Amino acid sequence: MKKVVSVSLGSAARDHKVYTEICGQKVSIERVGTNGNVEQMIEIIKDLDGKVDAFGLGGMDLFLMANGKKYILKDAEKVIKHARKTPIVDGSGLKGTLEKQTLRYLNKNGFSFEDKKVLLVCALDRFGMAEELLDMGAKTIYGDLMFSLGIPVKITSLKTLSKIANVALPVVRHLPFKMLYPTGDKQELSSERYSEVFKWAEVIAGDFHFIKKHLPSNLKDKTIITNTVTSEDIELLRQRKLDTLVTTTPELNGRSFGTNVMEGVLVALDNRKNQNYSSLLKEVGFKPRVVRLSQHYKGYRGLSHG
Repeated sequence: MKKVVSVSLGSAARDHKVYTEICGQKVSIERVGTNGNVEQMIEIIKDLDGKVDAFGLGGMDLFLMANGKKYILKDAEKVIKHARKTPIVDGSGLKGTLEKQTLRYLNKNGFSFEDKKVLLVCALDRFGMAEELLDMGAKTIYGDLMFSLGIPVKITSLKTLSKIANVALPVVRHLPFKMLYPTGDKQELSSERYSEVFKWAEVIAGDFHFIKKHLPSNLKDKTIITNTVTSEDIELLRQRKLDTLVTTTPELNGRSFGTNVMEGVLVALDNRKNQNYSSLLKEVGFKPRVVRLSQHYKGYRGLSHG
């Protein structure tokens, strides 16, 4: 049996373990949260190194990217160096492929992004999605300054974001990750600080912890495109009248795991790192999950749903 463990900086309340079969191989997939404790992450990785087939780095990015240039985050670098035998991935290798495919899948099946108002809560950890939205003609607000740094400035140009990134990221990469992203118990806190931009958007895209942290009380007529959600998250979105939830990763026993987990699965199945994920995804058959939450929702043409 292949074993994949996601060691996360996030809350242990979201821990989950499933057994499944992918491409004829049995796979154990487990997510272990450390409530914001980087040292605990390191100890878990040291203990399991060489005993599992792949690690996922959860709750933090290994790097942020702009204009094809990678900026390695120091906290993540400190963690991954302890995986000496087992490959460790943060999902970034999969995001660029899987999330572009998700947008193209939606577009092909009747959901046009042309002139659609999109809030992408953080583009620097999903630059492939940002570029695809631009190519598809979406009117996008990039929320990097708001959601990552707490600076209430909307960015409406990917070129502007890239210029800001080139100046800021050499400094930002040295900051503790908890200053950039909700970790541990902070993942359960919320405020409606950016309700105006949520109200403007027809589509809200990106990391769910960023979305959830500032989730407005009314999501009627809106679509969320994200990655990791639990059954409790889905119920929360239903209560707030969300029309449609799209997750780029598939459902496994009632929840979708993060891209770091799914990339870990692909690495474990293929026994190699940095693969051409397009061909592997086709072989595995990963498809986005579309959950229709609103009773009045008419649905996208041809989309499967949960």
